[in-house]
Amino acid sequence: MSIARHLLAALGLSAAAFSSLVFTSSVFADEAAIRKNLAERLPQLPPVDEVSKTPLPGIWEVRMGSEILYSDSDASFVIEGSIIDLKAQLNITHERITKLTAFNFAELPFKDAVEWKQGTGKNKLVVFADPNCGYCKQFEKELGKVKDITVYTFLVPMLGGDSPDKARDIWCAKDRGKVWRDWMVDGKTPPQVPDACDTGALERNMDLAMKHGVQGTPTMVFPDSTRTAGIIGIEELQLRIAGVK
Repeated sequence: MSIARHLLAALGLSAAAFSSLVFTSSVFADEAAIRKNLAERLPQLPPVDEVSKTPLPGIWEVRMGSEILYSDSDASFVIEGSIIDLKAQLNITHERITKLTAFNFAELPFKDAVEWKQGTGKNKLVVFADPNCGYCKQFEKELGKVKDITVYTFLVPMLGGDSPDKARDIWCAKDRGKVWRDWMVDGKTPPQVPDACDTGALERNMDLAMKHGVQGTPTMVFPDSTRTAGIIGIEELQLRIAGVK
């Protein structure tokens, strides 16, 4: 019996189990090297959440939140861009980011949203909106035509200017839904509120938008967890709310 086989027998390992152990150790070593070297060579990089193998031999995915880049086994090189499987005609990077930024409607933090409803409110809709977004104002007016709806608006003041101030005044108002609608539909300036107001929800909303890859307003999220960016017609909106694609 060879020395290797004596060693395996002493350890109580089969050849297959030993190979698996070596492979696993190699994987952990590569991941550790990537994390260590990236931190040293790219100190401005956000904290790495996950390092995982890709279908491309020798190339690893490095994930930071919903952002990804690619690295070799010791982070001597990094790659920004998409991995495309030509045989499957599949953009692997796009599919991965789509999965990472997907919404789960039922698990959204509705307590951080401005809520208003009309009728029974049985139909639900989430909107990410900036108070200075012209398209958001146009869409808000259209929403007034939808019967039996509850709208949860996550204020995301991403347009700059006085958007953060308006978002703050709306969020801190006693009747947020009314003040929001008064501003967006009728152009009535939100009343200023005391400095003591807790605006933590607005910061959380910006983090939520970033986590899910919301890059513009309005962005709508429907009860089936699908989304769309930009204005859509009322008929399509009602179908999407009802889960008809």
